[in-house]
Amino acid sequence: MRQSMHNPEATSASPIDRLQPSTRLVATLAALVLATVAHQPVVLALALAAAVLLVLLARLPWADLGHRLLHVEGFLIVLLALLPFTMPGRPIFELGTITATSEGLTRALTLVAKVNLCVLVVHALLGSLDPVRIGQAAATLGVPSRFVTLFLSTTRYVSVFREETARLVEAMRARAFRPRSNLHTWRTFGNFAGTMVVRSLERAKRVDEAMRCRGFAGTMRTAPQQPAMEFDIAFASIFLCTVVGLLVVEFAA
Repeated sequence: MRQSMHNPEATSASPIDRLQPSTRLVATLAALVLATVAHQPVVLALALAAAVLLVLLARLPWADLGHRLLHVEGFLIVLLALLPFTMPGRPIFELGTITATSEGLTRALTLVAKVNLCVLVVHALLGSLDPVRIGQAAATLGVPSRFVTLFLSTTRYVSVFREETARLVEAMRARAFRPRSNLHTWRTFGNFAGTMVVRSLERAKRVDEAMRCRGFAGTMRTAPQQPAMEFDIAFASIFLCTVVGLLVVEFAA
């Protein structure tokens, strides 16, 4: 998850920002379950339409959504290009010595719809939440404290290790290193990985000692959860009814 997620206070107020983080997290999990089990085209089409509506309600910058989609669309284009020709089934057209099948094309389009559905829902519901609020919402929902602590620590220090990696890469470039297909390159990459492991362990020990000096007892403190508001109850009811209705259509077809 990106560390530079938008703060709701930095963007214009939206209906999604009025929801409690725990409500948004539960809704996201419900949508991901729907994306996992759905296969009927009409169900996926309706779910995608609902996801687009959520994105409009969230009022987040479109550039952020485009950035997120850009990371997955390249893989999906490769999937669309290869899966119809690698999955057996009823032929629909031939390209040289290979044949595309309708089953492969259907499977590829289904996976494309599922992935985009997940990205849209996560962006709309969690895109304006910082990792700390997500961790606090998870703790409120009963997620074990060890997992919450691990999540909060990871999101806090992943940027630190990214900066450390960037410094090592810059040092390699300053020494005129250029990756090639030879033993020297592979040895250098091995030394790079080993150095990152050693520095990560050293940094983890320093962080652990600093946290213990500040009274850390094994769990992160979380802010008390506010009671659910009427808007949360209304949104959750409509959202869950929509998910259940789409699941009924999925299994009834």
